[in-house]
Amino acid sequence: MNSLVAYDDSDSETDAGKSEDALRSGANLENPAMSAVGSRGGFDTISESQIQSVDYMAESKRNVSHSNPFLDRIEANKKSLTVVHPKKAYPAALQMAACGPEQSWSPLQKPQVLLENETYSTKRAHEDSGATLQGLRPYVPKRLRKEKNPEAEIGGESTSNSARFGVAGDGMSIKISKYIMPHIGSKYEGTIIPRNLVFHMSEHRGPINVVRWCPVQKWSHMLLSASMDNTVKVWDAVDRGCCLKTYSCHSSAVRDAHWSPSGSGILSGGFDSMLHLTDVETGAQVFSGRSEFRIGTLKFHPADPNVFICGGFSPEVRAWDIRICKAIKAYKAAVQQTLDIMFLPEGKEFLTSTDAVSQDSADRTIIAWDFQTGAKISNQIFHERYTCPCLTPHPKDSVFVAQTNGNYMALFSSLRPYRINKRKRYEGHKVEGFAVGCEFSPDGTLLVTGSSEGKVFFYCYRTARIVRMWPVHESACVSATFHPVLPSLLATCGWNGEIKIWE
Repeated sequence: MNSLVAYDDSDSETDAGKSEDALRSGANLENPAMSAVGSRGGFDTISESQIQSVDYMAESKRNVSHSNPFLDRIEANKKSLTVVHPKKAYPAALQMAACGPEQSWSPLQKPQVLLENETYSTKRAHEDSGATLQGLRPYVPKRLRKEKNPEAEIGGESTSNSARFGVAGDGMSIKISKYIMPHIGSKYEGTIIPRNLVFHMSEHRGPINVVRWCPVQKWSHMLLSASMDNTVKVWDAVDRGCCLKTYSCHSSAVRDAHWSPSGSGILSGGFDSMLHLTDVETGAQVFSGRSEFRIGTLKFHPADPNVFICGGFSPEVRAWDIRICKAIKAYKAAVQQTLDIMFLPEGKEFLTSTDAVSQDSADRTIIAWDFQTGAKISNQIFHERYTCPCLTPHPKDSVFVAQTNGNYMALFSSLRPYRINKRKRYEGHKVEGFAVGCEFSPDGTLLVTGSSEGKVFFYCYRTARIVRMWPVHESACVSATFHPVLPSLLATCGWNGEIKIWE
């Protein structure tokens, strides 16, 4: 390639050939003082410092061209060092000279400085792992996909029925109530007995079996209700007092329903022998299973949100695993019906109340079970001739209360051998065959229960005396529950399909 600099007095063809040979032999030489050379618009470019060097040497050639042939040879050799190299492809780091000072670099064009012992392939692989082009998703190996979502593919089949519990309440779009926000993360204050009616909701077309507040604090303005009209409803019971969503996944009466520990689903069971875990936001069925008997009660395991126990019109109580959609264990007893289930702390043991009653005593009325082995720990806990439709634990002490059809509540120890406290009994209300529920306040100071007369009773836990009582429904009040965050809010439901919020 000819030089970019033109000379007035050129040498003979022999000297020119030698100059070209010197150029080829010096093509691999590298001058550290030279600036980076790049290609722009299809033409070779050279930096300003090199142009000045070429001009200077051209003038030197003019001054000595008529002086001495020996000096001409020396200048020709010097000239070969400043000749532009033939056009070739340079790495991205050498393209900097091709951009003017007014042009900005894009993230993919900026030159990068390589560290020691680092090649361009490793540098690019490292950058690609952290940056993703817009609209494109990076490739994730199959092994990493299985580690992140082990239930995505099992044997090549999609497990759409498997439960996916991540951060408590993922995908929930319901806003946090302004009344609950100041109480989130704070310690629960002392319970105050409510006096005023706030909301009266009556959209159910049949008797209501149970009402429960959402256990997640930031969504605890939601209240679920299970009814004999085959539906489960979720209400905004703090801000507006209206129904947010109705779930009609059952074909018969819904006997019991519970929030999932994450607050994103509702587990329900009814007289159609079906078990459903429903997504609160979308209404989709995350899990569905058919039991061999009509469902009367169910509870989530306190240590494993994927396991629950259900009982009903059968001698058996069964434990289910939501991940495999199957019953994993059965607990058999010589009874006809299970009325309620209560887990003891840590979930290693649980209690069931049954309909087994004899003339003089009632062995097997309350049975203690070992969850892992399925063995009976004790069936000689309650010896009176009354069934117990409800069991509830104390939030702080190692005791629990059993609602009895003898129009009183009995106090038991939750430690073996589960002795009854014969000196303390909470009586004054009437049950009369209804499945009336009872519950302790979050601080454990009060015990609330409904009654067959439509009244609600507040008992002092320490003294067992009635603190307050007033009528709340025209028919039987079968459930009353304290709000988990707000200390003076109470929800009650009646056999006439009404829900009332008191403050």
